[in-house]
Amino acid sequence: MSDVSQEAPATDHKVNTSRRYFLIGATSVAAGVGVIGAAIPFVRYWNPSAKAKAAGAPVTVDISKLAVGEMITVAWRGKPVFILRRDNNTVATLEDSQQDLADPDSARPMQPEYAQNSTRSSKPEIGLYLGICTHLGCSPKLVEVDNFDDGEGGFFCPCHGSKFDLAGRVGSGFPAPDNLEVPPYRYDSDTVITIGLEGAA
Repeated sequence: MSDVSQEAPATDHKVNTSRRYFLIGATSVAAGVGVIGAAIPFVRYWNPSAKAKAAGAPVTVDISKLAVGEMITVAWRGKPVFILRRDNNTVATLEDSQQDLADPDSARPMQPEYAQNSTRSSKPEIGLYLGICTHLGCSPKLVEVDNFDDGEGGFFCPCHGSKFDLAGRVGSGFPAPDNLEVPPYRYDSDTVITIGLEGAA
C-alpha cells in the first residue's frame, strides 16, 4: 500500500503540469487576440478614410465649353475654385492696370511662380482662384464689367466690401490684405485642367 501511495503524487504532478502549460498557452493566445482586436481601431484611426483622401485629391476640369466672359466654380479640398475665361481686352487691361492695387506685381506668395504675372495665370485668357476672400473667408461674387465702379469688372466681397480685379488682385485700401489665392494647377490638354497638380501631365 505504501508503494502505491508514493507513485500517485508523481502521476498527479505530471497531469497538473500538462494542464498548467495548456492553460498558460491558451491564455496567452486569448490575450494576443484581444490585443490585436483592440489595436485594429487605433490603426484604422490613423489611416485616412476614402472620403478624406478624396477631399485632398486633385480635381480634373474640362473647360472646353467655358465661353469668353463666363466663370464656373468647382470644389477642391472643400473650397470653391473660380475658373474664368477672359477676353483679349480684359487681358490687355490687366497688363496695363497697376494703379490702386495693393499688390499689383503679386509679390506676396499667393500664387505659384508660373502665375506671378499681370494675369496671375499660366495662360492669360484663363484665370483660376480660390473663391475665398483673404479678409475673413467670405466668397466674392463676379461682377459684370458695366456694374463695377471702375468699368473693368472684377470680384466683390459682399461681407466687407473688398474688391479684386479679374486677375484676383485686391484693390488698395480694402479690408482684404492679399490677392485671391491661386491654387496649383496644370494643363493636361488645351481644354483640360487638373487642380492640385503642377508640371506636365
